Amino acid sequence: MSAPKQVEVERVQTGIRIERRILKVLKATAELKDMSVGDLLEGIVLHAFEGKQPFSPETLKQINEFRTIYGLTIRASDSHNLKEGKKRSPAN
Repeated sequence: MSAPKQVEVERVQTGIRIERRILKVLKATAELKDMSVGDLLEGIVLHAFEGKQPFSPETLKQINEFRTIYGLTIRASDSHNLKEGKKRSPAN
């Protein structure tokens, strides 16, 4: 079996704001898969654009464990109803 063909891309640095618990779960998942958060996000988005599930059932099980650990209770159905909460002080 030959290695998959590498596809050249141009990446740009971006400054995005993201819910902190989502970021924690993303970081844990990226670490689990031995990849960067950026690479993980690219894969998730490319799968979503094609209507495909980005994760295996085993990975989803591990993600659900990370959700519990980091208190991530919001769901996809909440995505258009999120509002900014009070800023946390750096000590929290």
